[in-house]
Amino acid sequence: MGKSCRVSKLCVLCVVLALVSVATLVTLWTLALTGDDGDDVTAPWDSYRLPTDLVPKFYNITLWPRLSRHPDTGLYIFTGHSTVQFECVKETNLILIHSNKLNYTKLDEAHIVRLTASGGASAPIIKSTWLQPKTQYLVIELNGKLSQGQTYQLYAEFTGELADDLAGFYRSEYEEDGVRKIVATSQMHPTHARKTFPCFDEPAMKAVFHMTLIHPPGTVALSNGMETAVTQTKFEPSKKMSSYLLAIPVASENICSYIIDRRGFFRVQIRIWARRKAIEQGQGDYALNVTGPVLDFFQSYYNISYPLSKSDQIALPDFYFGAMENWGLVTYRETNLLYDPATSSNSNKETTATIIAHELAHMWFGNLVTLRWWNEVWLNEGFASYVAYLGADYAEPTWNVKDLIVLDDVHRVFAVDALTSSHPLTSKEDSIVLPEQITEQFDTISYSKVHRPRPLSVYTYPLSYLNHFAYSNTVGNDLWQHLQMAVTDNDVLLPRPVQDIMNPWVLQMGFPVVTVDTASGKVSQQHFLLDPESNVTVDSPYKYEWPVPVRWMKAGEVQTDIWWLLEKEAVNPGMRSGASWVLANINVTGFYRVNYDLGNWERLFTQLSTDHQVIPVINRAQLVDDAFNLARAQLVSTTLALRTTSYLSLEMDFMPWQSALDNLNYYYLMLDRTEVYQPMQDYLKKQVTPLFMHFKNLTSDWTHVPEGHTDQYNQVNAVRTACRTGLTECQNLTSTWFRQWMENPQHNTIHPNLRSVVYCSAMAAGGEAEWEFGWIQFKEASLASEASKLMSALSCTSDTQLLQRYLSFTLNSTLIRKQDATSVITSVAANRAGQSLAWSFVRDRWEYMFTQYGVGSFSFASMITGVTARFSTSDELQQLEEFVEQNGAAGFGSASLAVDQALERTRANIKWLQQNQQEVLDWFSSQTH
Repeated sequence: MGKSCRVSKLCVLCVVLALVSVATLVTLWTLALTGDDGDDVTAPWDSYRLPTDLVPKFYNITLWPRLSRHPDTGLYIFTGHSTVQFECVKETNLILIHSNKLNYTKLDEAHIVRLTASGGASAPIIKSTWLQPKTQYLVIELNGKLSQGQTYQLYAEFTGELADDLAGFYRSEYEEDGVRKIVATSQMHPTHARKTFPCFDEPAMKAVFHMTLIHPPGTVALSNGMETAVTQTKFEPSKKMSSYLLAIPVASENICSYIIDRRGFFRVQIRIWARRKAIEQGQGDYALNVTGPVLDFFQSYYNISYPLSKSDQIALPDFYFGAMENWGLVTYRETNLLYDPATSSNSNKETTATIIAHELAHMWFGNLVTLRWWNEVWLNEGFASYVAYLGADYAEPTWNVKDLIVLDDVHRVFAVDALTSSHPLTSKEDSIVLPEQITEQFDTISYSKVHRPRPLSVYTYPLSYLNHFAYSNTVGNDLWQHLQMAVTDNDVLLPRPVQDIMNPWVLQMGFPVVTVDTASGKVSQQHFLLDPESNVTVDSPYKYEWPVPVRWMKAGEVQTDIWWLLEKEAVNPGMRSGASWVLANINVTGFYRVNYDLGNWERLFTQLSTDHQVIPVINRAQLVDDAFNLARAQLVSTTLALRTTSYLSLEMDFMPWQSALDNLNYYYLMLDRTEVYQPMQDYLKKQVTPLFMHFKNLTSDWTHVPEGHTDQYNQVNAVRTACRTGLTECQNLTSTWFRQWMENPQHNTIHPNLRSVVYCSAMAAGGEAEWEFGWIQFKEASLASEASKLMSALSCTSDTQLLQRYLSFTLNSTLIRKQDATSVITSVAANRAGQSLAWSFVRDRWEYMFTQYGVGSFSFASMITGVTARFSTSDELQQLEEFVEQNGAAGFGSASLAVDQALERTRANIKWLQQNQQEVLDWFSSQTH
């Protein structure tokens, strides 16, 4: 990609144009939970949003987790006491503070809290206190009013369960060397701090946290600040921050260890914490080595020093999310932080680097400056997702990882944002109030729609924005105001003010398809919908039109001027191409798809078949992805889409192959239970065989690894696809490697990059012996990433009895961790032999998983998406509709949107199959005879 630019007119223009390719802006505050006519009598404690009468200043919190069962109840518990000091900014006789699943001790005045005033003033007498479980409040009603401008202290003592639900202050268990071990740890994000201590649990309610953890001798306690004592560990006060950023793990010294580094020109103390055995085996070394450069990069990039004295990162055996950006103490799943060069793949290494970069980016974007409310999750997550690629690229410059944002983020979010059940980046604030609604906002749209795949040195707007709002909260409009200041200061010419450019991208869902007619030069746009017959029920003031910046090339030459499409259609005379081809959206720097007249498509096909490298590699991937999705939207023929794969026998680069395989996967999902399956297999085998032989030769008959990062990825694609499509040489190769491992379990010679595909291929071709061997290796694996590869491969067997057995393991946390249960279920569903088994399993056990076993730990949205991915028949649609109706009372929580999307996708799949099955069969058959 391009070199970094200085702050200049061009740089600021690039920032604006890059932001146009996303969607980001903000709505104004809306009225909170009031009736339309003023007659609403809803009690304050029945509203899910806190009133703004009280503002917290700091907390003093002491917690004591018990790492053994209570002798009477058999439960693991924690006890604690806390004081929150808050200021009254508006007179009130009511205190609402969040509390969930905490039991309180009655204090000397027979109430469960004590209220005092600062500076010798008197506090009102407490009239009554009670818990409001539905809205998760501790309610304190007073006999008099709190005085405006006065500060008060609220003290409470409480007990909670140290459950294994992966939420709040919770318990993690694992077995190592035959010994069961217990860790207390935390996940406060987004609304679980209230399950740990009473607090004002909204992101705008920032405060300083003074934390003390009581723990037995021989254990280690950590929190956001540096520890200052042992056994009863006090921590330096946190910076002013939101409650969801608090972290408090406690573990035994003999199972928790760390490595330390004080590297970097800012001399921040960096520590990597994990199981002692993992640290001793060097599994934390790579994370330690990459953290320093990434921190250095962000400090320079933002031109703001890292505001804390230390940066702790800890790998946890049980963790719901991939990672969590707690300020100064980032928590991770083991698979995302630990890396062993002897057994981890290059994909594992990239995951560790990019996730570390994502979480450390949050130390500024998200922690220093925080969204005001959860209706704008992109303000935290979207920008962190983008700059993570920049941080990882700085740490690993040879990977060229920035290009992969197109495959990993853009294509992924295109698939969701093309549905009518999508949503804008910024939702109305009063539409996101319930905890499950908040959780639902952390989706592909919020993480991946903010995409800017160019390396931009945008010092101007981050510096002013981050400095101005440090230790406070913002809305999206604040960001655009600072960007507009940069535009004005640098005399950058834009067709409209920044806010007017951004409004259509952020306040309406979806994105356009831009159609270029190279005969007339006419360029037009329309809302791209995967199902053109679907009904868009949400009105938009922008009528689903966008201001679109078009970068384009003609006959291999990039045009220097950026052309703006500011209306439904316009004419660009330069795009009248004659005998030359035109290619728009160069390197996918815009968030839109592109269609062409048939003549231009034919000229592009000719270029691909004669000298495909004239077209940039990212655009070769995008031509494939656009064509397949345009065909699903009935904008081009299915045959045209399939023809974009005809040149692949000449293609050796990763991105076009990955794009083709991702899109052909939809064909497998729809057609692998039909007569199309075998001709499709035969065609893809023919296309992949040259790639397979290329890597056989490049690696000297599989004896070493390709040098390039993405070449290593494409070697995996070659082996996986060749084996899956029945290339005998490939199947013999993987079976031999796996059999050699079975014969000598202590000596696994399969290269880490190839283990996932070899394990899966061997399981698919083998029987119970291979599966049992894989299960034993999974249970004995000491590295989380190796266990993850085996866990996925176990779902590849074609033996339905083994698959049924494997599914049953997901409801036993001693066999499959709760955090991994969703992954196992969806992996089984991805197997054509296991899809119906997985669907029946989820359907029959949904109420139990949703209301009891999986609460706080299962990713129900991913589960619904995974088990319904193949749905393409009227019978399956009926089953899904009945499932929704039967479970309507219990609800679907954070999976509600996923359920709507599953219904929409299933209906679209049925229509697609009816309209395209015969055409696809005819085309594949014609290519293999």
